[in-house]
Amino acid sequence: MNALGMNRQTGRFISENAHIAQSVQDILLTPVGSRVMRRDYGSLLFSLLDKPQTPALTLQLMAACFSALLRFEPRIRLEKINIDQHAETSQIAIVAQIIDSGAAFSFHFPVSPR
Repeated sequence: MNALGMNRQTGRFISENAHIAQSVQDILLTPVGSRVMRRDYGSLLFSLLDKPQTPALTLQLMAACFSALLRFEPRIRLEKINIDQHAETSQIAIVAQIIDSGAAFSFHFPVSPR
């Protein structure tokens, strides 16, 4: 295993893919303005989640993900972001390429308003 980072919950070494997935989730689930000394870090996802579900909102959610990951996760090249919205939660699916190795990277996770 190529140990690149540390698991934030266990403190153990994790692989490059796991570290990138952890980073992507942290970036997207951190509201902009909530991190001390890094007020610009994070994404606008949570400010958009409580709004009525429309095609325009889906595009705004995708743009929020894309801009945050483009800015704060330089190890990946985004290829696709899908947002699957339901009444209680939204599912975000990301397809990307790891820049250094050229390997495929995909990750999905649920998000819900507070």
